[in-house]
Amino acid sequence: MMTLIWYPKCSTCQKAKEKLEALGADFVTRDIVTQTPTAAELRAWMMRGKLELRQLYNVSGRLYKELNMKERRLQMSEDEQLQLLSEHGMLIKRPLLVWETGALAGYREAAYEEAVRQ
Repeated sequence: MMTLIWYPKCSTCQKAKEKLEALGADFVTRDIVTQTPTAAELRAWMMRGKLELRQLYNVSGRLYKELNMKERRLQMSEDEQLQLLSEHGMLIKRPLLVWETGALAGYREAAYEEAVRQ
C-alpha cells in the first residue's frame, strides 16, 4: 500500500493522483496540511527513499520564501529542520509518495511508474 501525501488544491498533486489511479496503484491519500507528517516520519522516509533533507523543502513555496529558509536552514540542525517541516506542511515538497521500500519527493511520471512496478 502506497501513501500519497498531497495538497488537494495543487495541480501537480492532482496529476500525481491521476497517474497512480491510471496505473492501478493501491494507495491512500493524506492531506499535507491537515495530517502533516511528523519529524520521525520525515526522517524515516528520507532513509527509505535515500532523500537528502534539502529535497524535502518546497523551495518555490510562499512560506519558504517568507521564512527565508534558503539562508535560515543552513543555520539549523537536521532535527530542528525536521521539526519545523513537521509543524508547517506547506514547507514540504509535494507530493510525497511513500511505500514500504521507498519514498519520492515531488512528481516525476517515470519515477511513479517505476515505483508502482516494484
